[in-house]
Amino acid sequence: MIIRWPGITKPGSVCSVPVTSIDFYPTMLEMAGATGDPDHLVDGVSLVPLLKQTGTIDRETIYWHYPHYHITTPFGSIRKGNFKLIEYYEDGRLELYNLKNDISEQHNLAHEMPEKAEELKKMIDDWRKSVDAQMMTPNPDYDGKPYSIRNSH
Repeated sequence: MIIRWPGITKPGSVCSVPVTSIDFYPTMLEMAGATGDPDHLVDGVSLVPLLKQTGTIDRETIYWHYPHYHITTPFGSIRKGNFKLIEYYEDGRLELYNLKNDISEQHNLAHEMPEKAEELKKMIDDWRKSVDAQMMTPNPDYDGKPYSIRNSH
C-alpha cells in the first residue's frame, strides 16, 4: 500500500505493520479532524500514528470473513503476527502461511504445523461467534449449474 500525506509522511519511508482496508475510514476521519457518528460501529483502527511515525496501532490480529461467492469461494481468514490461516467454508480446508518467509502464499504449512493451524482456527471460530458472523446457507433454488453472465440474458 502506498500513502502520500504531504508534510506528514516522510517520502520513501517504509512501515511493516499489517493494515487492512477497514482502517481507511477511521484514518481519514482522524486526518480530517472529524468525528464519525458515535452510533456507527467502526471495525478498523486509525493509521495516523504509523503515518506520523509517532507510535503504532493497538491490534495484533486481523480477521476477514467472506461467506459468499465473489471472485473466490467462501472463506474466512486470520492474520496474527507472521501467520495467516485461510479456512474454506465449502470443504473446511485449511491453509497456513508464514508471511515473513512466504509472502506469496505458495507453501501451505497446515499439515506441517497442525498446532498453529488449530490455534488460529480456534481464534477465528471464537471471533465469528463474538461478532455473530453470518455463515453461508444452502440455496434451495440452486439447480447445480454454474452461473454465467452470458447465460443470464
